[in-house]
Amino acid sequence: MSSANSSQAFSPSQAISVRLSSLPAMDYILLLTLLGLLALGLVMVTSASLHRSGTNPLFYMNRHLLALALGLVAAYLTLQIPLRHLQRFGTWLYVIGLALLVLVLIPGVGREVNGAVRWISLGPINFQGSEFMKLFMVIYVASYIVRREREVVHTLGGALKPMLLVAIACVLLLMQPDFGTVAVLVMTVLGMLFLGGVPVWQFAILVGGVVAAGLFLVVFEPYRLARVTSFLDPWADPLNSGFQLTQALIAFGRGEWLGVGLGAGIQKLYYLPEAHTDFILAVIGEELGLLGTLSVIGLFGLVIWRAFVIAIQAQQRGRRFAANLAYGFALWVFVQAAINIGVNIGLFPTKGLTLPFISYGSNSILAACVFAALLLRVDWENRHLSDEEARWQGS
Repeated sequence: MSSANSSQAFSPSQAISVRLSSLPAMDYILLLTLLGLLALGLVMVTSASLHRSGTNPLFYMNRHLLALALGLVAAYLTLQIPLRHLQRFGTWLYVIGLALLVLVLIPGVGREVNGAVRWISLGPINFQGSEFMKLFMVIYVASYIVRREREVVHTLGGALKPMLLVAIACVLLLMQPDFGTVAVLVMTVLGMLFLGGVPVWQFAILVGGVVAAGLFLVVFEPYRLARVTSFLDPWADPLNSGFQLTQALIAFGRGEWLGVGLGAGIQKLYYLPEAHTDFILAVIGEELGLLGTLSVIGLFGLVIWRAFVIAIQAQQRGRRFAANLAYGFALWVFVQAAINIGVNIGLFPTKGLTLPFISYGSNSILAACVFAALLLRVDWENRHLSDEEARWQGS
């Protein structure tokens, strides 16, 4: 080969470098972590549900695969939407979320499952508006903080207004009832307001009001009070009010350090209720052990860390709506994952909340994928918008 030809040849390392440089610039640590959580969820949902479906042991796996496919398609479409459009229609998204919460309460429209009316039956699909209300509320509050920044920072009324709108949504959620989503919604919005500039003394007033309202709801609702008392000592009534928690704790105990092996758990075999949804972490703890449980917590920590990094980068470029949106995502993941994990290990009373990106549930997976796509969109715009465009969108 001539020297001219040899100078034009690519080495393997150069060829790999060219391929990598052709990939779109984005946060691949975040993307791979999210895909890892979704993949783990598929594996564990399959393991936790093989015994539940009678003649079709892959029933729940197939439905979860369908939810993942829909979620990934929805995520791809969401990635194409400039954030300025979401900022403009934040109020309308909140109104749509309220309409969904009202619709589910209409007799004949809402579907009751396990004593709760949270779903709208659409043929083979059950639509759960509360999952999307969390997404819509974060978008609305992110846009509100930008539009009313002076009020939020300098007046108590500026922080109270979005909390009143949250309260309206919470009343509708409590009528379903769905106390878990109320807790996630309230804590996420409180965190967004604090990060959005609400002074400490105003934030303390808001937190005090929320705590007082929460105590009122627990003390004056017998079934919630029973859940709290059973959570404090589940072994006092292990076959009734403490059954879910005691079975989850047994699962973690059987898993020890490395677990009994994927698919070899026995607590999911009609001992542990909702093993493929609310208590899937207990299945992970039994089959993959403490190491598997800590790995899952570590993956969530990585997602939250990257979300805060992306939010800070957006804030430094003056993109306040994008920063608030990323903060909202980080807070939502932290709050919902923390509550679900706390319920599984006995730190919190039992709540009907899924583990984000992992638990079975079409609506949960779909909403989580869209939410994640919004965060990736924030990161993409951080990297690709010019300084002038970033300043314009931050206003």
